[in-house]
Amino acid sequence: MVYFFMGPFTCLIEKTTQGILVVDDLQANNDLLEAIFVKEGFTVQSARGAVEAINIFEKHPVDLAVVDVMMPGIDGFELCSRLKQKAGKHFFPVILLTALSDRNSRIKGLESGADDFISKPFDTLELLLKIRSLLKLKTLQEELDHSENIILTLAVAMEARDPYTQGHSTRVSKLSVDFSTFLGLSEKEREEMKKAGILHDIGKICLSQSILRKPGPLTTDEQEMIKTHALLGEDLCRPLVSMRRILPAIRHHHERWDGKGFPDGLAGQNIPIMARILSIVDSFDAMVSVRPYRDQSSVRSALAMMKGERDCGQWDAELLGYFLNMMSPLVEKGYKADA
Repeated sequence: MVYFFMGPFTCLIEKTTQGILVVDDLQANNDLLEAIFVKEGFTVQSARGAVEAINIFEKHPVDLAVVDVMMPGIDGFELCSRLKQKAGKHFFPVILLTALSDRNSRIKGLESGADDFISKPFDTLELLLKIRSLLKLKTLQEELDHSENIILTLAVAMEARDPYTQGHSTRVSKLSVDFSTFLGLSEKEREEMKKAGILHDIGKICLSQSILRKPGPLTTDEQEMIKTHALLGEDLCRPLVSMRRILPAIRHHHERWDGKGFPDGLAGQNIPIMARILSIVDSFDAMVSVRPYRDQSSVRSALAMMKGERDCGQWDAELLGYFLNMMSPLVEKGYKADA
């Protein structure tokens, strides 16, 4: 096993032989590349065309593809595009082998998603260096995804221990995405809001459960301790590069529009937009959920309360107005907070 240390998380990833998919309509070219790669310790799957290549990709574990551009039927550009689509969010590197050196061919290759080009006749050392570089990048991406999945799972598992908060972050995440969609935010921003919703309270994993579940009023010291969860959550997520853009949302989701929130007393437009969205959605879900210190409100009552307090300084009034506009028709259709 190989140990990778990433901040507070240690990932154990078993080292296995990496696989290369070779695609060329000429068997002699496939045989040549296979001999080179096997000698370097790779496993090789070869295909004489796009259809066979896609079938191999779907049935066999491969980590990278070396694809000839000039093939009959589906050419290398189109095959590259299809392989990228099938890989989805996972990074699957593709190197195009081509005798074409004109600018338009290069642009077409980039548009298809190619990660690199090798000109024919190719230099073996250059090809191997590019392959090892892309495979290293792929391994780092997988480690990052693994660490991210750990912390996302940890956040959900943390809430599952407490019947009063179980499902809270998942609901906040989903409703934050819905609200972001309503606001017209980009797909990337919606994905960031999804993660921020799941992780906004992750810092509470560092706090005493006796305080978090205390049925009566908290002391001043206990209240100050609870407030630290925003900073603790930011510290937990900071080591992961993929979480950098959502750190402000985690840190500032308890700031208030009037500057009386925590941890930094930010006010108005100085509060990051993601944090302002979370503040509204988090407050709404808290109102319609049972907590040890109070009963839950109905969805209608919670929205009416938020509307009545729209200009009292807790939330961005304009943003809250959009939230109420989004929720109003949903309530009429029988919206339930735990749906």
